[in-house]
Amino acid sequence: MSDDTMAPVTPQQTEAVPGTAADGLRDRRTVLRCAAMAALVGASAPILAACGSSNDASGGGASTPSATGSSSAPAPSSSGPSSSAPSSSAPAGGGTVLGPVSDVPVGGGKVFTEAKVVVTQPTAGQYKGFSAVCTHQGNIVGSVEDGQIVCPFHNSHFKITDGSVTSGPAPSPLPAVNVAVQGTNIVQSA
Repeated sequence: MSDDTMAPVTPQQTEAVPGTAADGLRDRRTVLRCAAMAALVGASAPILAACGSSNDASGGGASTPSATGSSSAPAPSSSGPSSSAPSSSAPAGGGTVLGPVSDVPVGGGKVFTEAKVVVTQPTAGQYKGFSAVCTHQGNIVGSVEDGQIVCPFHNSHFKITDGSVTSGPAPSPLPAVNVAVQGTNIVQSA
């Protein structure tokens, strides 16, 4: 770059004369404006694509989302935890598959870290779901041992039957999460 493009602009230089620094600045501004607009238009394409319906009869390439993955956190339920027998199925609307039923032992449970859900099986065929977020400081609980859900960070313990606090600094029970058995999987339902 030459020194004349770096010099401060004086009132006499504000008129655009082709080939001058002021003309170059105007061209750069135009390019930057156009680039910003293109970026905004390009960034909105995925947002608009997400607005499409998975029930699109036109066959425009839209597909139903997979029930095996979810990046959203579970929504705690104000009612008690749901339970279901292995023969029951999730609602017709489906749900998020957490994992296989075989991962949740009788008298124990499993922490599904990615979904932030812990599923327990207090008695054979009775599955209960709770938020895996400890009510003490918001850490994810670590394991299910000896009939209790354990948070390894400050040693809070919760009952596998109802999520209530049995020991530790946690001030309240783990919120219930609706779970059901669908085929051979545990599913988080709405």
